Amino acid sequence: MMLGHVSHCDVLIIGSGPAGSAAAIASAQKGLRVVLIEREQFPRYHPGETLHPGVEPLLKQLGVIEPVLAAGFLRHTGNWVQWEAERHFVPFGEDNSGAWLGFQAWRADFDTILLNQAKALGVEVLQPCQALHVLVDEDKVVGVETSLGIFRASKVVDATGSHHWLARQLELQINYHSPRRIVYYGYASGECPIRDDAPAIVADSGGWTWTARVQPQLYQWTRLWLVDQKIPKDWLPDEFHGLKTHGKMQAADVTWRIVSQPAGSGYFMVGDAAMVLDPASSHGVLKAIMSGIMAGHLIAGEFLGSLNATQAIGHYCQWIYDWFEHDVEKLSKLYAMLP
Repeated sequence: MMLGHVSHCDVLIIGSGPAGSAAAIASAQKGLRVVLIEREQFPRYHPGETLHPGVEPLLKQLGVIEPVLAAGFLRHTGNWVQWEAERHFVPFGEDNSGAWLGFQAWRADFDTILLNQAKALGVEVLQPCQALHVLVDEDKVVGVETSLGIFRASKVVDATGSHHWLARQLELQINYHSPRRIVYYGYASGECPIRDDAPAIVADSGGWTWTARVQPQLYQWTRLWLVDQKIPKDWLPDEFHGLKTHGKMQAADVTWRIVSQPAGSGYFMVGDAAMVLDPASSHGVLKAIMSGIMAGHLIAGEFLGSLNATQAIGHYCQWIYDWFEHDVEKLSKLYAMLP
């Protein structure tokens, strides 16, 4: 594509993680012309992500359940929890067909499965392609200037994650609902038999630690300290002592926050671009996929004439606010019980 070239599409999506890919698939399934831009080349490495069994109906809806099941991700029947009481096992549940199983999805593979489905449905995927500036005409978002030229679109979907790219471009308020919270995560290789059957979350007076096996002989840990603390570069949870640190420790800002207007004239924000909560809320990828599907559904509804822009914006904003408030209340109660 020529630099300075102007392209037109129905929906332009910025960011190709689970939220962006889900929005692209949901829009393309309704026959809309979708362009998805991603600034990084794949595969990207993210923490191995534990997915609740509730994600399965969504994966079916997106048409990716078969490749996800075929990917060989580790499965488990529940999680070990030690919060205010003794350590106990919390199963996901079961039905007539047996126990419900979560997925320990290797994110580089999971993201690629979603992106491949978007491409198969005719979504034009451009990477690396960076969003530079939002284009606004009479208070309506009408497109984005990128490193590969200008894209004009009826709807722009921000799926760039917790950087809140579009909110910052539009100078929207971001409302904070917790003290600053930083989560640290990393990997360790070797053998840790006690962690092989299911992940665990263990709380203490300073915060909590999550541990999980993500691949054979590879384990992931996540640690949130509620007090400011200098973390040694080679920190590992107690149960991983004796294992070898694998790769660099990473950090992410998970301060609870929500964009004041997660949808507006010409745009939607999905996943962490709309709201951020810490991983103790336990459904980051589920939230990303559901918000992507919801945005795609509402955009298609507008195109097909079943609802107008004001209704779509109002419905989406209310849905995001309700979900955020529910999770903030749940997390606040959880943290109040810490030893």
